[in-house]
Amino acid sequence: MHMEPGIVEGSKILLSHATAATALVLGVSHVRDAIRQAGVLPLAIRSMVASVLVFLFFEVFPHVAVGISEVHLILGTTLLLLFGVAPAAIGLMLGLLSQGLLFAPADLPQYGMNVTTLLLPLFATHAIAQRIIPANTAYVDIGYAQAFKLSLAYQGGIVLWVGFWAIYGNGIGAENMAQVTTFGLAYMTVVLIEPLIDLAVLAGARMFRGRLASSLLHHRLHAPLAE
Repeated sequence: MHMEPGIVEGSKILLSHATAATALVLGVSHVRDAIRQAGVLPLAIRSMVASVLVFLFFEVFPHVAVGISEVHLILGTTLLLLFGVAPAAIGLMLGLLSQGLLFAPADLPQYGMNVTTLLLPLFATHAIAQRIIPANTAYVDIGYAQAFKLSLAYQGGIVLWVGFWAIYGNGIGAENMAQVTTFGLAYMTVVLIEPLIDLAVLAGARMFRGRLASSLLHHRLHAPLAE
């Protein structure tokens, strides 16, 4: 989902700063909620672990250039379910920034676009999770249909934002639209894979119920909101 250099340039890139700032404002509200629920230290620990994982996702996991961007296995819903929305958001921001600073400085001018593309779908997916996962269900007990809906929401949001940036920067010419379509079709294949990974990770977490430090994982992972 990295936007390639040159797609959005000049004064147009100012919009990415505005959308990234909006994402940060929304993120701050989730950070406040996380601190109120669990405290500063658990938030810091979960965010640190999520940041390391995101860095590994970007640098170690396979990724291929398709059309106007790259197809990554980001596992945003996995991070959301394991650590909560605030640590997942911080992890995505810091992991992406670390990857750019250390290995891809050419991506840094596009950081605002990439942060927007990662965070706003994450927040939307969190809102959807609150609606489709009953309060009496812990995350480790969700089924494939719920995992699929969350993955579809997150990956679909990424595709929509990448398409928006491409059209905003290069217009609706035939070549640009063909690249947008190619990227979208390729990226949505991740939707078929990610729910299976989510369920495998949740099954592993279920085996360790009560054995892992509560500061490491989101409380909703093992405990429903209402009995």
